[in-house]
Amino acid sequence: MTIAQLNADYAIADQLTFVEGKGGLPFININNAHASAVISVYAGQVLSFQPQSAPADVLFLSDKAYYQAGKAIKGGVPICWPWFGADPQGLGRPAHGFVRNRLWSVWGTATTAAGETQVTLGLVDTPETQAIWPYAFKLALEITVGKTLRLALVTRNTGDQAFSITQALHTYFAVGDITQTQVTGLEGTQYIDKAAGANGALKQQVGAVTIDAEVDRIYTSAPAELNIVDAALGRTIRITSSGSNTAVVWNPWAKIAAEMADLQDDDYLRLLCVETTNAAHDVVEVLPGNEHRMVAEYAV
Repeated sequence: MTIAQLNADYAIADQLTFVEGKGGLPFININNAHASAVISVYAGQVLSFQPQSAPADVLFLSDKAYYQAGKAIKGGVPICWPWFGADPQGLGRPAHGFVRNRLWSVWGTATTAAGETQVTLGLVDTPETQAIWPYAFKLALEITVGKTLRLALVTRNTGDQAFSITQALHTYFAVGDITQTQVTGLEGTQYIDKAAGANGALKQQVGAVTIDAEVDRIYTSAPAELNIVDAALGRTIRITSSGSNTAVVWNPWAKIAAEMADLQDDDYLRLLCVETTNAAHDVVEVLPGNEHRMVAEYAV
């Protein structure tokens, strides 16, 4: 569908427009009384969210991100689905599933009574996806841009056999200085340590999470509210979630960041991923005709 057709069908006057973004990808620009946002229809990915009262973007987006078919966009909120991490069956399929590097469809746009902007993007199974993952599904991302950013990832089983998923809203948050940043709410929670050399050891969080080296952790019983305390920018980002029992905290630190072609060498100082997930043991079974809804909401 062309940009002109998308605007004819789904634009909202003075609030939402479709534009040709980087790499020629279709982007959605939102600017309402509460906030501005940018969404890529490719990958179903929110790239930017900034409340009108906020001096800086809530989300980190790499200046070296790829914007091309088959590549994931580094930053914003990538969608990992129907598995998180490595191929669970070891079949050589891509890490984090197959929806973060394909074009989604626009299913609807709307304005709420409170002046928020809503966008629904979606994917359904095709012969191509069936060859990768042999199930019938309907996957929707419901995005609400207001004083907060609310994301609901809704998986519906449209087939006649049950399937299991793991998934993530792999959110990259922008921070002023990672060495002055901490995550609160996970105190006392156990985590699987996946950083280099940790070999998946199960550990317990003592105090707030601070970052002074590579961090790659799956927290196994995450609470419904977490906070990123960003001292350098003088703000706290509150994350509330539902439909999720695990959370991932990730920062690549210097060595891995330098090895990533789509990150600047020092970007690790400016990003922190705190992800709402169904990961590790937190596997969701979706029965035929049923759906699972995982929700995250971000507030400054």
